[in-house]
Amino acid sequence: MPSLRFKIASEASELEQIHRLNYATFVEEIPQHPGDPAGLLVDKFHGQNSYVIALDGDRLVGMVALRAARPFSLDAKLANLDSHLPACRSLCEVRLLSVARERRKGPVFRGLMRLLVEHGRRQGHDLAVISGTLRQLKLYRHLGFTPFGPEVGAPEARFQPMYLTLAALQKHGRAFAAPRVRLLPGPVSLHPTVRKAFAALPISHRGDGFAGALRHVKARLRELTGARHASLLFGSGTLANDAIAARLAVEGLVGGSGVVLSNGEFGDRLADHARRFRLPHTVVRADWGDTFDETALDALLGETPCDWLWAVHCETSTGVLNDLPSLQRLCARRGARLCLDCISSLATVPLDLSGVHLASGVSGKGIGSLAGVAMVFHQAAISPAPAALPRYLDLGSYAQEDGVPYTFPSNLILALQAALDVRSIEERFAHLTGLAARLRTDLREHGLRIVAPDDRASPAVTTIALPPEVSSDRVGRELERRGYELSYLSSYLLERSWIQICLMGECSQDELAPLPGILASLL
Repeated sequence: MPSLRFKIASEASELEQIHRLNYATFVEEIPQHPGDPAGLLVDKFHGQNSYVIALDGDRLVGMVALRAARPFSLDAKLANLDSHLPACRSLCEVRLLSVARERRKGPVFRGLMRLLVEHGRRQGHDLAVISGTLRQLKLYRHLGFTPFGPEVGAPEARFQPMYLTLAALQKHGRAFAAPRVRLLPGPVSLHPTVRKAFAALPISHRGDGFAGALRHVKARLRELTGARHASLLFGSGTLANDAIAARLAVEGLVGGSGVVLSNGEFGDRLADHARRFRLPHTVVRADWGDTFDETALDALLGETPCDWLWAVHCETSTGVLNDLPSLQRLCARRGARLCLDCISSLATVPLDLSGVHLASGVSGKGIGSLAGVAMVFHQAAISPAPAALPRYLDLGSYAQEDGVPYTFPSNLILALQAALDVRSIEERFAHLTGLAARLRTDLREHGLRIVAPDDRASPAVTTIALPPEVSSDRVGRELERRGYELSYLSSYLLERSWIQICLMGECSQDELAPLPGILASLL
């Protein structure tokens, strides 16, 4: 589905398509004007009209005209027009609303109305009049229009004069509001069943109901990842990585050092975790947007002590997906324990953690639930280390207490259970892959530069490098005003003039399709 975009008509090709859509609607469909062999209908007020249009690619699929010059078309149909109207500051007439037949149940009409209202208010208008076709009176009333005077027009094409005030617009504004599409790495858009589960009455974390839900969640997580064990902590992904660092510190008491790989912001954060826990380690870096070459990394590790290797699977800052099979092979050859940050890859790509020593995940990203459940996946059973670790970071204590050593909000587990059961793993991956492929194609067709190459890109994170002279903060705020919540406020994004489109929550192709065109028009 090509990108849908809304604008004020300005090109000759757009004006010709306006005349053709005008003919199709007001000659062929509504017999208001005589036919013409050329299939064109040029409005008698064409030179005074401002046309708000919807384009699907380069094809016109909707239009509406705004005009402020008197006399209006209604002046010729209704005597003493102003006597029917409330007091206003500036009056305009809205005419020629038309949407292609096959697009009348989608987002075209809402987008036209939204830009029409925005354009009219910029011109200073606070009252609009229309001739509303009788077949759509229910819709017009829903939008806040008030009928006045008698019906007008020929018997075969009857219309009802109506007006819309700024006060009515503010009251019924939600009808024109931009759809809120959340494309963040968190919080994500939630499926209705997830919201319902979270809103349920809390239950005791010591009760049978909670225990059953927890067992179900762990079984689904093991199925999703191939890990033998999943420990759940009440907290964020940072907590999960702290727990991994704490475990590496315990295992390192008998000696050993490791390597941290970093090719982005979150690789740097893993290095910070290692430093804070005083883990002997070496940091190996690649440029942001690059991945690690297995042969070069193997040669480097031959000269560097490596009892464990810690890397980010999906580097959220760039959208790069590091090669997990390559890292598994590398660690197998070196006899090193592989640890992974899977916070942005869990439930967004197929994940096999069967050969991974420790891995982190969260509830509030790809799984599609609320933040608050930190996860650590591990292959071997872990014993408590009370003499070496703080209680909350001791993964062994979670296994010892049947997974719940401390208070855990039941609503987070119930919401997580609902999110894991919304759709099958295969459906989840197929839906996300299709959305991402279409998105990346549309972005490139609009001349936008994506940081991660396709062959090593996560489908869940698309990082876009804006021209350096463009403020990503301004672009992000304008997109929010138009209904799209993107990731742009993190310091590492602002510094580079990057923005991100993240497909981790509930999102449809229809919601996503207009975004590339809107973004390109802003730039």
